[in-house]
Amino acid sequence: MVVLHKKERKSLELKHINIHSRVTLNELAQLMNVSEDTIRRDILELAAENKITRIKGGAMALGNQYIPKKDSVGFEVEKKQIIAKKALGLLKEGMLVLIGGGTTIHELINIIPDNFKATFVTANPFTSIQLLEKPNLETIILGGRISNYSQTVIGGDAFLKLAEIKADLSIMGTNAIDVEAGVTDLEWDSVEIKKAIFRSSKKVAILAISEKLNTKMNLRVCGINEIDYLITELDPKEAELKAYQESGIQIL
Repeated sequence: MVVLHKKERKSLELKHINIHSRVTLNELAQLMNVSEDTIRRDILELAAENKITRIKGGAMALGNQYIPKKDSVGFEVEKKQIIAKKALGLLKEGMLVLIGGGTTIHELINIIPDNFKATFVTANPFTSIQLLEKPNLETIILGGRISNYSQTVIGGDAFLKLAEIKADLSIMGTNAIDVEAGVTDLEWDSVEIKKAIFRSSKKVAILAISEKLNTKMNLRVCGINEIDYLITELDPKEAELKAYQESGIQIL
C-alpha cells in the first residue's frame, strides 16, 4: 500500500467527499488506510479551510449544507446542470412527485418554469424552501425527526405518510450506484426512508454524476432493476453506461 503525503491524502479525501456528498470517518479511514484519528484531524483542517462541513461521525460537501445561491460554485456544477435539463423532461403538468435533496436536485428545481403546475412531496427541508420559490407548485413536506447525516426527515411519521402516497414519479440523487450492488448509502435511517419513497412511487429516477457510477457503500437501498431511469451527464451511448443499459433501465 502506497503511503500518501498529508497534502495528497487530504486532496483525495476532499474529492471523495465532494463526489459522495457525505462520508463517515470510518469509510475514509479504510479508503486511505490510516487511523480514524488521522482522518479526524484531516477533517478538522479541511473544515477550518472552509472546504467541507463536519457532521457527526464524518464530513459533508459544502454544497449540501444549505440552499446554494443560483450563482454559487460547487463540485461539477456543469455536469449537474446537464443532468437537471434531462430530468426536467420527465416532469409533466399535474404530476405528484416525490423529490429528494442535494445539489443536483437544486439545479433541477432552478430550471422548473414558474408557470409549471404540479405537487411535490419531499422529506428534505432545504428542498421544500426552494420549491416554494416556484409560484405554481404545491409543496408538501413530510414531518418528523431530521437526520444530521442526510438532512432529511426520518422516523415513523414520515413512513406512515409515505404509505398513503402513490406518486407518479420519484426523483432522487444518490451517493453511490453500481450495476451489481444497486443504489447504496451509509446511514441506516436514510436508507430506510429512501426505500419507503421508492415503494411509494410508480416510477423511480436516479440522478448521478458519472463519478458516482460503479461505486458502492455499505447499505443497499435498492437493486438496479428497481430503477426506471438513470440520468447522468454522459451520452446514453457511452461505453461507461453499457452495463446499465443492459440491465434494462432507461438511460437519459
